[in-house]
Amino acid sequence: MEREVGALVKNWRRIHRQYEGRTYSFFESGDAVCVCGGIGLEAARRATEAAITLYHPQLIFSVGFAGALDPTLRVGEIFTPATIIDARDGSRTRLEDAQLEEGRGTLLTFPHVAGVAQKQKLLSSYAAQAVDMEAAAVAVAAEKHSVAFAAVKAISDEANFEIPGSECFIDHEGRFHTGRFILFGLPRPWLWPRIAKLAANSRKAATALAEYLKQVLSNPEITRPTTLTARRHN
Repeated sequence: MEREVGALVKNWRRIHRQYEGRTYSFFESGDAVCVCGGIGLEAARRATEAAITLYHPQLIFSVGFAGALDPTLRVGEIFTPATIIDARDGSRTRLEDAQLEEGRGTLLTFPHVAGVAQKQKLLSSYAAQAVDMEAAAVAVAAEKHSVAFAAVKAISDEANFEIPGSECFIDHEGRFHTGRFILFGLPRPWLWPRIAKLAANSRKAATALAEYLKQVLSNPEITRPTTLTARRHN
């Protein structure tokens, strides 16, 4: 979502471009471009295909928020995995020859918002350190077009944090309806502390993500297209 990268792209040029009947907002700065694809695997796949077709990139990053499965991970930490697992079929994408310093561990892409109990099950089943809802789809699209790939995630919720029910506010286009979520929370004061905590966590994660990505984009040793390749295994 745009709020995840807003601190990074606030001074970038925004343009609107069409792809397969949908309008996407792209943010451009020098030789970098960012598209906010929305929440979920299908939204991420569509946005990745649009970016590849319209911009012909040499390297794609899946960036955004992730939830911690590992109880030692804290809000605002940057996680750059060496392996991505797609929970739908158990397939793995291994990132080879990655030069990102934190390129270790496993990110699980799961098709639903994971609460505390679900996170515990996922940790037990997959031994992954963090969970998101998009990276596996971006990796598949990048490999399909032979584009180098990496993932950079900021931890936005810790393993013991229960996210207030939010999945029903995500539509089929991957958009989160903030207004509806606020209206849902207003008559439920017992949710207010968690909603406030979620907002604070999101701000902290977005700031950390922007600072890290600024360093990545300024480092030619990291952004060389030959440094990151993806290999998918079932």
